[in-house]
Amino acid sequence: MRNNNFEDVVFNRRSVKVFDVNVKISQEEMLEMINKAVTAPSSVNLQPWRFVIVESKEGKDKLRPLIRFNKRQNDTSSAMILIFGDMECYKKGDEIYEEAVNKGLMPEDVKNDTLNLFIPAYENASRQKMNDIVKIDSSLVAAQLMLVARHYGYDTNPIGGFEENQLAEAFGLDKDRYVPVLILAIGKSDYESHESVRLDATDITLFK
Repeated sequence: MRNNNFEDVVFNRRSVKVFDVNVKISQEEMLEMINKAVTAPSSVNLQPWRFVIVESKEGKDKLRPLIRFNKRQNDTSSAMILIFGDMECYKKGDEIYEEAVNKGLMPEDVKNDTLNLFIPAYENASRQKMNDIVKIDSSLVAAQLMLVARHYGYDTNPIGGFEENQLAEAFGLDKDRYVPVLILAIGKSDYESHESVRLDATDITLFK
C-alpha cells in the first residue's frame, strides 16, 4: 500500500537505526523505487549516481567492518544501498541525449551542441571539481530515494560514517572512478524514532 500523503512522507520521515529483520524488499520493488528516485535533477542530466544493493548475508558480512558505528542498520535492514558518484559519468552523455532525441524530447542539433559544449568541460575538469559535481548530484538522488521509500511504506537511515577509501574496491568497483557518497539503510522500522530540532529559517536565511 502506497503512502500518498505528501506532508506525511516529507515531514514525518525519520532516520531509523533498527529495522524489522523479517521484512525483505524484493529486487523488483527496489528497482521500482530507484527508477522513481532517479527523476531527481543532475548537472546537464548526466546522472552520475550508481547504486550497489547489499542484501545478501555475504554482502553484509563484507560491509560490516567498513561501516564503523552503523552495524545495527547493516544487520537488521532489508538492504544497504551504497550510492557512488561516477567520475566518468560524461561517458554516458551520448547515450542519454540520444534517447532524448529518439523520444522526441530534444532536436538532434540541440543534442550535438550541448554535448560539444559540456563533454569537453567534464573531461578536462579537475578531480576536485568532478568530485564536487558527482557528490552534489548523488546527494540529490539519495534525498529523493528516502522519500520514495517512505511512499512505498519503508524507512531509511542515511549513513556517512564508513571507510570511504575501501568501499568501492570491496564491492568490485574502480575506486578512482567511483567515489562513495552515502549509504542508505532501508527496511521497515523496528525502532522508536523521535523528532529532532531544526534551526529556524530566520536564523539561516538572508534576503538581499
